[in-house]
Amino acid sequence: MAKIYILANDTTYTYNLRDQIIERLISDGNEVTIVSQTLLFCDELHAMGCKTIDININRHGKNPFSDFILLFWYWKIIRKGKPDIVLCYNIKPNSYGGIACRLTKTRYIPNITGLGIPLERPGTIQKIAMRLYRMGVANASCIMFQNEENKQFFYNHKMIKGKTRSHLLPGSGVNLKKQVPMDYPDEKEGINFLFIARLMKEKGIDLYMNAARRIHEKYKQTKFHICGYCDDKKYLRDLQLLEKEGYIVYHGEQKDLRPFFEKAHCIVHPSYYPEGISNVLLEAAAHCRPVITTDRSGCRETVDDKATGFIIPINNEDALVDSMIKFIEMSWQKKKEMGLEGRRKIEKVFDRRIVAEAYSEEIGNAIRLQA
Repeated sequence: MAKIYILANDTTYTYNLRDQIIERLISDGNEVTIVSQTLLFCDELHAMGCKTIDININRHGKNPFSDFILLFWYWKIIRKGKPDIVLCYNIKPNSYGGIACRLTKTRYIPNITGLGIPLERPGTIQKIAMRLYRMGVANASCIMFQNEENKQFFYNHKMIKGKTRSHLLPGSGVNLKKQVPMDYPDEKEGINFLFIARLMKEKGIDLYMNAARRIHEKYKQTKFHICGYCDDKKYLRDLQLLEKEGYIVYHGEQKDLRPFFEKAHCIVHPSYYPEGISNVLLEAAAHCRPVITTDRSGCRETVDDKATGFIIPINNEDALVDSMIKFIEMSWQKKKEMGLEGRRKIEKVFDRRIVAEAYSEEIGNAIRLQA
């Protein structure tokens, strides 16, 4: 039996995206502890057999002092708990958690869940982020990547030592027991588009809201729904105005998205954010819903263009509007077939059990090397 620590942003993220990995690790006889900010699903994680340790990540903070404190707490927790291996997810856990593992001589496996804006944009911040990431993954037993483009970025920028192993995963995968097929809704009351993401420019919220205004003028029965956390006052004002004018319906952040998937005819994700693999797109296809997304690493991998949805150029409002109109004018049967084809793709390529098996194998390799 191995003692395994999982470092991630928060318990909500961990439960929603790592459930089957945790189940597999526990069924293999391991002891699993989640080190993250405690938000939702703590009871569910405890019921699975996990322990939790609360730590304030401040994932979007840029204060060097608070980041140093985070590194100190990682070091203290790992030094005291003496885990056999640490799994790291997200930017700060990968960077500072990885450094803490190096300081305590603990084996660890980071997962690159997307580059994030600091790594992708050239400049001083990128250089700092690259240096931190390089230090964080330097002694990793294996580095998990979610798409080929991210993997090449690390190799091209010499952020990985030559002997370090890497493993390409199908994103976070989908729990096919939870994300089940849904009957395709009729169109008696119009067509429902659905946007699910944190409301930020890089996720394409501006494009979606502009498209809603343009399309609604011609297709009055079409509805544009939005689910997602918003801490931007400008977007909150825009949402209130558009909702008052009848263009969109804003539902806020939702713990359970199934009722919204059930009513949706198409999920729209016009993101140009540096993602690993978009979980929204994976879940949409798992629920038999067609998608419209961008030709962006982390998005394009989930879609077969014109078969399970549409892939459009990045940051192109006209292309988004055209694809949404094309979808509206398709037959109901064709829309349904798109959704069913998307489910078949998910079952074949993105089953989360594939990810769980990869982790079980890599942890076994790391522990055998340690023995």
